[in-house]
Amino acid sequence: MPLGAALYESGDALRHIYFPADCIVSLLYVLENGASAEIAVVGNEGAIGVALFMGGETTPSRAVVQSAGVAYRLAGKRIKVEFSRHGQTMLLLLKYTQSLITQMAQTAVCNRHHSVHQQLCRWLLMSLDRLPSNTLTMTQELIANMLGVRREGVTEAAHKLQKLDVIRYSRGRITVLDRKKLEQLCCECYAVVKKETDRLLPHLV
Repeated sequence: MPLGAALYESGDALRHIYFPADCIVSLLYVLENGASAEIAVVGNEGAIGVALFMGGETTPSRAVVQSAGVAYRLAGKRIKVEFSRHGQTMLLLLKYTQSLITQMAQTAVCNRHHSVHQQLCRWLLMSLDRLPSNTLTMTQELIANMLGVRREGVTEAAHKLQKLDVIRYSRGRITVLDRKKLEQLCCECYAVVKKETDRLLPHLV
């Protein structure tokens, strides 16, 4: 799963479901003018391609690898067969889908009502939860595209966090130095999503 790879584009018929192991995939909505914004982030807690077992087969979002790594891929037909057994796999996938919907809803609220600084804190924490280390390889331009804001806003917010010794940013690498402080600076959106994910998928805590 190389950085920047698109697993599917808007409107594509989904043929596989992906289960990230140590990579992160962003679900993006792209407008006609090319502008985009991240609606959800998926890591080792979830799956890419929920439309397959939800019956939709396609989705208007775009899935792009945000942090390179490894994922398991399963043919769509196989996951449909397993889902139709109405067993533990179906229950687990439905619970994950509920947590994904919560994340999407909270992201929409956050993007509308909270500052770029708070949005960056939320985004960093959510990415951190899905990585084996405290370092992210990501340019400010890519972060701006994910958040759907101007690059200058991300630069200002990142500089502010660096000045507070919360992060260290250098050549496209962001290292979180003080997670507790980052959580304090974040809006309530991260905690809402984290609490719901932990409730629905307790085995990941």
